[in-house]
Amino acid sequence: MRMTIIGIALSAMLFALCVPAQAQEPEKIPRIGHLFYSGFPASIPARIDAFRQGLRELGYVEGKSIITEYRHAEGKLDRLPALAAELVRLKVDIIVTAGGSATRAAKKATSTIPIVMSNDPDPVGNGFVASLARPGGNITGLSTFAPELSGKRLEILREVVPELSRVAVIGTSTVPGYTPVYRETELAAKALGVKLQYLDVLDSKDVEAAFRAASKGRAKAILTLQSGIVTSQRARIIELALKNRLPGIYATRQFADAGGLLFYGINGLSLDRRAATYVDKILKGAKPADLPVEQPTKFEFIINLKAAKQIGLTIPPNVLARADRVIR
Repeated sequence: MRMTIIGIALSAMLFALCVPAQAQEPEKIPRIGHLFYSGFPASIPARIDAFRQGLRELGYVEGKSIITEYRHAEGKLDRLPALAAELVRLKVDIIVTAGGSATRAAKKATSTIPIVMSNDPDPVGNGFVASLARPGGNITGLSTFAPELSGKRLEILREVVPELSRVAVIGTSTVPGYTPVYRETELAAKALGVKLQYLDVLDSKDVEAAFRAASKGRAKAILTLQSGIVTSQRARIIELALKNRLPGIYATRQFADAGGLLFYGINGLSLDRRAATYVDKILKGAKPADLPVEQPTKFEFIINLKAAKQIGLTIPPNVLARADRVIR
């Protein structure tokens, strides 16, 4: 009997010693890789802050309940494969990609680690997902694909310049999603009775030629389509638009910040914030293959009154009242 009591006591002591040991065993903290390609380094801090805000809203504390490894290619395509491979070697749980180039590099680096796109112009056309509703692989996230935006931009231009009859459209025919955007712009132009002149910018040297062609075609305004090449040449495009006194509406907000007249488009920071919701769902067990790709629903309208003054243009009060931001 005494031995039994001693045995029970020893067992209780061993159990008591084991419980704290188990309780002290650290929980695995999820590790996220965030891969950037952007040729616009100044935009990266704001994008990271937006993603972090999304994580905070979902209850994550960076450095405590989640760890993020940031990698930036600084606009150099040849650096992306090595950076993506580095994130794979770190055994991150999820890779978040900022832009199609980063997504492509991550896709080549892994077919098993979930990949969340924070923005991509055409995920289906790029071959990243089978469809927006059913991605089907290890990639999901958010798309910036909204071809109807060019039609809306044309409508805004018509409101700002009521007598508008001819518009030069500056884009890059080789970028993903160009064809549907082209069609939507054509439909809007027909409805508004505006003639379009398409100017293909495939390289920086094409910018000067495009404006010479616009002048020859008697364009009264310009409209840009989304393109990395076009955006990279924004300073020269804005300079030539102002020199030729051409009102312009642009596809990326960098143009308005750099002195362009009008911007109407996607609120990119809202997409970065939304990417955190995909991270949360995947960490909780959802499969990327089953998470539909989101299309943009939040848009932003910016008016640069400094540019309007330079070309002698008065913005109608009803248009000015709709702006989310006015640069004075």
